[in-house]
Amino acid sequence: MIERRIDVGEVTLAVLEDGVGGSPLLLVHGFTGSKEDFADEVERLASRGFHVVAPDHRGHGSSDKPDDEAAYGFEIFASDMIALVGKLDWQTFDLLGHSMGGMVVQHLALSHPHRVTRLILMDTHHGPVGGLDGDLVALGVEMARSQGLEPIRQILKMGQDPLTNPAHFRMIEERPGYEEWSDRKFLASSAAMYAAMLPRFHDSPDRLQTLSDVACPTLVLVGELDTPFVEASHRMAETIPDARIVVLADGGHCPQFEATDAWREAVDAFLGVGAEVSAA
Repeated sequence: MIERRIDVGEVTLAVLEDGVGGSPLLLVHGFTGSKEDFADEVERLASRGFHVVAPDHRGHGSSDKPDDEAAYGFEIFASDMIALVGKLDWQTFDLLGHSMGGMVVQHLALSHPHRVTRLILMDTHHGPVGGLDGDLVALGVEMARSQGLEPIRQILKMGQDPLTNPAHFRMIEERPGYEEWSDRKFLASSAAMYAAMLPRFHDSPDRLQTLSDVACPTLVLVGELDTPFVEASHRMAETIPDARIVVLADGGHCPQFEATDAWREAVDAFLGVGAEVSAA
Protein backbone atom coordinates (compact mmCIF):
# COMPACT_ATOMS: atom_id res chain seq x y z
CA MET A 1 0.00 0.00 0.00
CA ILE A 2 1.28 3.44 -0.90
CA GLU A 3 0.15 6.98 -0.13
CA ARG A 4 0.35 9.56 -2.88
CA ARG A 5 -1.21 12.84 -3.97
CA ILE A 6 -3.28 13.22 -7.14
CA ASP A 7 -4.17 16.55 -8.75
CA VAL A 8 -7.86 16.49 -9.65
CA GLY A 9 -8.06 20.06 -10.92
CA GLU A 10 -9.14 22.56 -8.30
CA VAL A 11 -7.52 20.58 -5.47
CA THR A 12 -5.00 17.83 -4.87
CA LEU A 13 -6.21 14.76 -2.99
CA ALA A 14 -4.17 12.41 -0.82
CA VAL A 15 -4.97 8.75 -1.42
CA LEU A 16 -4.07 5.30 -0.17
CA GLU A 17 -3.64 2.85 -3.04
CA ASP A 18 -2.85 -0.82 -3.60
CA GLY A 19 -3.46 -3.52 -6.20
CA VAL A 20 -2.77 -1.58 -9.41
CA GLY A 21 -4.06 -3.62 -12.33
CA GLY A 22 -6.90 -5.18 -10.38
CA SER A 23 -10.62 -4.48 -10.56
CA PRO A 24 -11.22 -0.81 -9.62
CA LEU A 25 -12.71 -0.13 -6.20
CA LEU A 26 -13.10 3.34 -4.65
CA LEU A 27 -13.63 3.68 -0.87
CA VAL A 28 -15.09 7.06 0.15
CA HIS A 29 -14.97 8.18 3.79
CA GLY A 30 -17.37 10.36 5.76
CA PHE A 31 -17.59 13.75 7.47
CA THR A 32 -14.42 14.59 9.44
CA GLY A 33 -13.09 11.12 8.61
CA SER A 34 -10.10 10.18 6.49
CA LYS A 35 -8.73 7.66 4.04
CA GLU A 36 -7.28 5.80 7.03
CA ASP A 37 -10.83 4.75 7.92
CA PHE A 38 -10.22 2.06 5.29
CA ALA A 39 -6.49 1.50 5.71
CA ASP A 40 -7.04 -2.01 7.09
CA GLU A 41 -9.15 -2.88 4.04
CA VAL A 42 -7.05 -1.42 1.21
CA GLU A 43 -4.34 -4.08 1.38
CA ARG A 44 -6.81 -6.83 2.22
CA LEU A 45 -9.03 -6.15 -0.79
CA ALA A 46 -6.03 -5.57 -3.04
CA SER A 47 -4.79 -9.05 -2.14
CA ARG A 48 -8.13 -10.35 -3.40
CA GLY A 49 -7.82 -8.86 -6.86
CA PHE A 50 -8.92 -5.24 -6.53
CA HIS A 51 -7.18 -1.99 -7.40
CA VAL A 52 -8.24 -0.16 -4.26
CA VAL A 53 -8.06 3.60 -3.78
CA ALA A 54 -9.18 5.41 -0.62
CA PRO A 55 -8.92 9.22 -0.89
CA ASP A 56 -9.12 12.01 1.63
CA HIS A 57 -11.90 14.39 0.59
CA ARG A 58 -10.92 18.01 0.09
CA GLY A 59 -10.98 19.64 3.51
CA HIS A 60 -10.02 16.38 5.23
CA GLY A 61 -6.87 14.52 6.23
CA SER A 62 -3.87 15.33 4.05
CA SER A 63 -5.82 16.67 1.05
CA ASP A 64 -6.02 20.35 0.13
CA LYS A 65 -8.27 22.47 2.34
CA PRO A 66 -9.77 25.49 0.57
CA ASP A 67 -10.67 28.33 2.94
CA ASP A 68 -13.84 29.28 1.07
CA GLU A 69 -17.00 27.56 2.35
CA ALA A 70 -18.37 27.70 -1.20
CA ALA A 71 -15.68 25.15 -2.15
CA TYR A 72 -17.59 22.37 -0.34
CA GLY A 73 -20.75 20.43 -1.08
CA PHE A 74 -21.99 16.94 -1.89
CA GLU A 75 -21.87 17.65 -5.61
CA ILE A 76 -18.38 19.15 -5.33
CA PHE A 77 -17.07 16.11 -3.47
CA ALA A 78 -18.69 13.89 -6.12
CA SER A 79 -17.01 15.88 -8.88
CA ASP A 80 -13.66 15.38 -7.14
CA MET A 81 -14.26 11.63 -7.12
CA ILE A 82 -15.09 11.59 -10.85
CA ALA A 83 -11.97 13.62 -11.58
CA LEU A 84 -9.96 11.19 -9.44
CA VAL A 85 -11.13 8.07 -11.26
CA GLY A 86 -10.39 9.90 -14.51
CA LYS A 87 -6.79 10.39 -13.38
CA LEU A 88 -6.70 6.69 -12.52
CA ASP A 89 -7.96 5.81 -16.05
CA TRP A 90 -10.91 3.89 -14.62
CA GLN A 91 -13.79 3.65 -17.05
CA THR A 92 -16.01 1.77 -14.59
CA PHE A 93 -15.53 0.97 -10.92
CA ASP A 94 -17.08 -0.43 -7.76
CA LEU A 95 -17.90 2.22 -5.20
CA LEU A 96 -18.34 2.30 -1.42
CA GLY A 97 -19.44 5.41 0.46
CA HIS A 98 -19.57 5.75 4.25
CA SER A 99 -21.81 8.26 6.07
CA MET A 100 -21.30 11.62 4.28
CA GLY A 101 -19.33 9.63 1.72
CA GLY A 102 -22.47 7.59 1.14
CA MET A 103 -24.36 10.79 0.38
CA VAL A 104 -21.60 11.85 -2.00
CA VAL A 105 -21.65 8.55 -3.87
CA GLN A 106 -25.43 8.72 -4.23
CA HIS A 107 -24.91 11.91 -6.25
CA LEU A 108 -22.14 10.21 -8.21
CA ALA A 109 -24.10 7.05 -8.99
CA LEU A 110 -27.10 9.09 -10.15
CA SER A 111 -25.12 11.53 -12.29
CA HIS A 112 -22.79 8.88 -13.81
CA PRO A 113 -24.91 5.71 -13.85
CA HIS A 114 -22.82 3.91 -16.47
CA ARG A 115 -19.58 4.33 -14.54
CA VAL A 116 -20.55 2.55 -11.30
CA THR A 117 -20.71 -1.23 -11.57
CA ARG A 118 -21.61 -2.01 -7.94
CA LEU A 119 -22.50 0.34 -5.09
CA ILE A 120 -22.18 -0.02 -1.32
CA LEU A 121 -24.01 2.52 0.85
CA MET A 122 -22.65 2.24 4.38
CA ASP A 123 -24.24 3.87 7.44
CA THR A 124 -25.61 6.76 5.43
CA HIS A 125 -28.83 8.62 4.67
CA HIS A 126 -30.94 9.72 1.72
CA GLY A 127 -31.78 13.16 3.13
CA PRO A 128 -31.85 15.22 6.34
CA VAL A 129 -30.54 13.21 9.28
CA GLY A 130 -33.12 12.94 12.04
CA GLY A 131 -32.40 14.17 15.52
CA LEU A 132 -30.31 17.20 14.54
CA ASP A 133 -31.38 20.40 16.28
CA GLY A 134 -31.36 23.39 13.93
CA ASP A 135 -30.23 25.80 16.64
CA LEU A 136 -27.33 23.54 17.60
CA VAL A 137 -26.36 23.19 13.95
CA ALA A 138 -26.28 26.99 13.62
CA LEU A 139 -24.19 27.23 16.79
CA GLY A 140 -21.76 24.63 15.42
CA VAL A 141 -21.36 26.62 12.22
CA GLU A 142 -20.68 29.84 14.14
CA MET A 143 -18.17 28.14 16.43
CA ALA A 144 -16.33 26.58 13.49
CA ARG A 145 -16.07 29.99 11.84
CA SER A 146 -14.98 31.90 14.91
CA GLN A 147 -13.14 29.39 17.10
CA GLY A 148 -12.17 26.41 14.95
CA LEU A 149 -12.90 22.77 15.68
CA GLU A 150 -11.27 22.21 19.08
CA PRO A 151 -14.15 23.69 21.13
CA ILE A 152 -16.62 21.66 19.05
CA ARG A 153 -14.61 18.51 19.72
CA GLN A 154 -14.81 19.17 23.44
CA ILE A 155 -18.58 19.66 23.32
CA LEU A 156 -19.09 16.49 21.28
CA LYS A 157 -17.04 14.50 23.78
CA MET A 158 -19.37 15.71 26.55
CA GLY A 159 -22.12 13.53 25.09
CA GLN A 160 -23.52 15.80 22.38
CA ASP A 161 -22.38 13.68 19.42
CA PRO A 162 -25.39 11.93 17.81
CA LEU A 163 -23.09 9.32 16.24
CA THR A 164 -21.68 7.93 19.48
CA ASN A 165 -23.23 4.71 20.70
CA PRO A 166 -22.27 1.62 22.75
CA ALA A 167 -20.23 0.21 19.84
CA HIS A 168 -18.10 3.37 19.69
CA PHE A 169 -17.45 3.32 23.43
CA ARG A 170 -16.59 -0.38 23.21
CA MET A 171 -13.95 0.43 20.61
CA ILE A 172 -12.44 3.08 22.89
CA GLU A 173 -12.13 0.48 25.65
CA GLU A 174 -10.86 -2.37 23.47
CA ARG A 175 -8.58 -0.63 20.97
CA PRO A 176 -5.77 1.41 22.56
CA GLY A 177 -5.37 4.79 20.88
CA TYR A 178 -8.73 4.63 19.05
CA GLU A 179 -10.16 7.70 20.77
CA GLU A 180 -7.01 9.75 20.18
CA TRP A 181 -6.91 8.67 16.53
CA SER A 182 -10.54 9.70 16.08
CA ASP A 183 -9.78 13.07 17.65
CA ARG A 184 -6.82 13.64 15.32
CA LYS A 185 -8.98 12.97 12.25
CA PHE A 186 -11.58 15.43 13.46
CA LEU A 187 -9.04 18.17 14.16
CA ALA A 188 -7.30 17.57 10.83
CA SER A 189 -10.51 18.61 9.09
CA SER A 190 -11.05 22.11 7.75
CA ALA A 191 -13.16 24.49 9.81
CA ALA A 192 -14.49 26.00 6.58
CA MET A 193 -15.52 22.54 5.39
CA TYR A 194 -17.22 21.86 8.72
CA ALA A 195 -19.15 25.12 8.61
CA ALA A 196 -20.19 24.50 5.00
CA MET A 197 -21.27 20.89 5.38
CA LEU A 198 -22.85 20.70 8.85
CA PRO A 199 -26.08 22.41 7.72
CA ARG A 200 -26.33 20.03 4.75
CA PHE A 201 -27.08 17.15 7.12
CA HIS A 202 -30.01 19.12 8.53
CA ASP A 203 -31.60 20.70 5.48
CA SER A 204 -30.45 18.92 2.32
CA PRO A 205 -33.20 17.83 -0.12
CA ASP A 206 -34.41 14.28 0.28
CA ARG A 207 -33.00 12.01 -2.45
CA LEU A 208 -35.05 8.92 -1.63
CA GLN A 209 -37.31 8.94 -4.68
CA THR A 210 -34.43 9.70 -7.06
CA LEU A 211 -32.61 6.64 -5.72
CA SER A 212 -35.12 4.54 -7.64
CA ASP A 213 -32.99 5.53 -10.66
CA VAL A 214 -29.82 3.88 -9.32
CA ALA A 215 -28.86 1.50 -12.10
CA CYS A 216 -26.43 -0.93 -10.48
CA PRO A 217 -26.53 -3.70 -7.87
CA THR A 218 -26.43 -2.07 -4.44
CA LEU A 219 -25.61 -3.27 -0.93
CA VAL A 220 -26.89 -1.17 1.96
CA LEU A 221 -24.89 -1.76 5.14
CA VAL A 222 -25.73 -0.37 8.57
CA GLY A 223 -24.68 -1.12 12.13
CA GLU A 224 -27.66 -2.13 14.24
CA LEU A 225 -26.68 0.44 16.90
CA ASP A 226 -26.35 3.33 14.42
CA THR A 227 -29.77 4.72 15.34
CA PRO A 228 -29.86 7.82 13.08
CA PHE A 229 -29.30 5.67 9.99
CA VAL A 230 -31.06 2.33 10.48
CA GLU A 231 -34.52 3.30 9.26
CA ALA A 232 -33.10 5.35 6.40
CA SER A 233 -31.02 2.35 5.33
CA HIS A 234 -34.12 0.18 5.14
CA ARG A 235 -35.90 2.82 3.08
CA MET A 236 -33.00 3.04 0.63
CA ALA A 237 -32.84 -0.74 0.26
CA GLU A 238 -36.58 -0.80 -0.46
CA THR A 239 -36.34 2.02 -3.03
CA ILE A 240 -33.24 1.08 -5.04
CA PRO A 241 -34.35 -1.54 -7.60
CA ASP A 242 -31.44 -3.99 -7.29
CA ALA A 243 -30.56 -3.55 -3.61
CA ARG A 244 -30.33 -5.61 -0.48
CA ILE A 245 -29.57 -4.67 3.10
CA VAL A 246 -27.36 -6.20 5.77
CA VAL A 247 -27.76 -4.99 9.35
CA LEU A 248 -24.56 -5.68 11.26
CA ALA A 249 -25.03 -6.99 14.79
CA ASP A 250 -23.14 -5.02 17.44
CA GLY A 251 -22.06 -2.47 14.80
CA GLY A 252 -22.35 1.27 15.24
CA HIS A 253 -21.53 4.06 12.82
CA CYS A 254 -18.15 2.57 11.84
CA PRO A 255 -18.85 -1.16 11.54
CA GLN A 256 -15.63 -1.85 9.65
CA PHE A 257 -14.06 -1.44 13.11
CA GLU A 258 -16.92 -2.36 15.43
CA ALA A 259 -18.16 -5.50 13.63
CA THR A 260 -15.21 -6.26 11.40
CA ASP A 261 -15.81 -9.91 10.62
CA ALA A 262 -19.47 -9.42 9.71
CA TRP A 263 -18.65 -6.28 7.72
CA ARG A 264 -15.98 -8.09 5.72
CA GLU A 265 -18.24 -11.07 5.13
CA ALA A 266 -20.99 -8.84 3.72
CA VAL A 267 -18.65 -6.73 1.56
CA ASP A 268 -16.73 -9.74 0.23
CA ALA A 269 -19.89 -11.64 -0.66
CA PHE A 270 -21.30 -8.64 -2.51
CA LEU A 271 -18.06 -7.97 -4.40
CA GLY A 272 -17.60 -11.62 -5.28
CA VAL A 273 -14.35 -12.00 -3.38
CA GLY A 274 -13.10 -15.50 -4.02
CA ALA A 275 -14.52 -15.44 -7.54
CA GLU A 276 -12.53 -14.28 -10.55
CA VAL A 277 -12.35 -10.50 -10.88
CA SER A 278 -11.33 -8.61 -14.00
CA ALA A 279 -9.23 -5.51 -14.49
CA ALA A 280 -10.69 -2.32 -15.96
